[in-house]
Amino acid sequence: MARCFNLADVFETVADAVPDRLALVAGDVRLTYAELDARANRVARHLRDAGVGPGAHVGVLAWNRAEWLETMIGCLKARAAPVNVNYRYVADELAQLLGDSDCAALVGERSLVARVEPVRERLPLLRHVVVIEDGGPGPDGDAAYEDALAAASPERIPGERSPDDPYILYTGGTTGLPKGVLWRAEDIFRSTLSMVCGPVGSVEELAAARDREPLRFQVQAPLMHGNGQWVTWNAMAGGNTVILWTGRRFDPAGVLELAARERTQILSLVGDGMAHPLAGHLAENPGAYDLSSLFSIGSGGAPLSPSVRDKLRAVLPDLIFADTFGGSETGAAGPSVEGAEGPPRFRMGPEFAVLGDDLRPVAPGSGERGVLARTGHIPLRYYKDEKKTAETFVTGPDGRRWALQGDCAEVDAEGLVVLLGRGSLVINTGGEKVFPEEVESVIRAHPAVYDAIVVGVPDPRFGQRVTAVAVPEPGATLTLDDLTAFCRGRLAGYKIPRALELAPEIPRTPVGKPDYPWARSLFPS
Repeated sequence: MARCFNLADVFETVADAVPDRLALVAGDVRLTYAELDARANRVARHLRDAGVGPGAHVGVLAWNRAEWLETMIGCLKARAAPVNVNYRYVADELAQLLGDSDCAALVGERSLVARVEPVRERLPLLRHVVVIEDGGPGPDGDAAYEDALAAASPERIPGERSPDDPYILYTGGTTGLPKGVLWRAEDIFRSTLSMVCGPVGSVEELAAARDREPLRFQVQAPLMHGNGQWVTWNAMAGGNTVILWTGRRFDPAGVLELAARERTQILSLVGDGMAHPLAGHLAENPGAYDLSSLFSIGSGGAPLSPSVRDKLRAVLPDLIFADTFGGSETGAAGPSVEGAEGPPRFRMGPEFAVLGDDLRPVAPGSGERGVLARTGHIPLRYYKDEKKTAETFVTGPDGRRWALQGDCAEVDAEGLVVLLGRGSLVINTGGEKVFPEEVESVIRAHPAVYDAIVVGVPDPRFGQRVTAVAVPEPGATLTLDDLTAFCRGRLAGYKIPRALELAPEIPRTPVGKPDYPWARSLFPS
């Protein structure tokens, strides 16, 4: 029986081809593909026995650990959709997400599930809770994870699956409440989860993984975020080994110790928030870690700034960067192109375009700005949000359906996509638009600046004014006059910050993105 482009079929095809190959390293847990397959089968059997059928949604509330991936694969085997739940959410936020997603079941760590108990009466569809032991206080739930697996069969659930089975990814909610992006299984695989193994004509072709030497991918992002899931699935689709960071915070020394111990070859990060402290720690501790196996650092979810790349290359001169761009609504896009001055540039495939206000692709080199969009294998919609669906998933004049990324961009004369910044963050000062990311990249190049974030705050004359928060390098001093002098000649005058606050650090989200609301709060209205 031919298998379809269903994520469970994808995983099983690889597991059958390389059953004895190491699939996962997560803390003290090491699982081969056969072992991971068997444990995921037990999860699937338990969920089916609990009444969780095809099309149902299952929340996963846990820090990075083997059980997260086991549960995700088990849900997909049961033809249910795993729902990523942010482990930083408090009770009301959990009630909102679990209610919006119509979760029928929840698999979570005991101390995290404790936050759900006070609001469980607000979740009438949540009928089954499986508790992963984490040593903390909390409810017993309806089943204990290991007991549930021990009582279930390790055999696969028989029957065919569909390429239409759901994959759902909840956004981080940085511009409002989290939204569930609903994909067909085949579309998310073709657009995003097959980039490492390359285009495949059939799922059976993935069995070629047995003939390739496996690579060792170290995943730093949380699995409750798209970047963590996508890197993990890309690694598994090629029969490679996933080394999962299980720490509760980003620790440069711990990351490098793990990479040295496991002989990591590809290290996946999220932007400057992870890459910058890593480069600094390496510079301060030369020769402390055997990274001879490491040949590539990848970044997704947030691009690396040129200054941070330079710092990494200074300590790891032979490093290859795999800086990619993408989003929950468009999947993975394309690689960055180094060497160009100004905003980051990416080489993207023919399914991507920058659309003008008329939803037609802008001409390369025209200077016309628009919004980055993707056609082809794109999501179906936002779950239970018709208004936002209509705004984001649009049909152009030629009948093509597009997913709008929300990032402003233009196309240069060489056909490269020039990212200008997130539309929701654009600062409008005196009628001029300023993209914070462009200003941030210039400020970070200042020799006295370790990190920076730029926001717009209310201004009675210009509507908004450009302001910056900077973290000085250790021992360095920085004033607004210093910053103004540095930016002059590198930025148009209206883009130069009019106010500066210094901070010991820039708070970041669990996936490494700067906390823009925090920065705005530092400047009185």
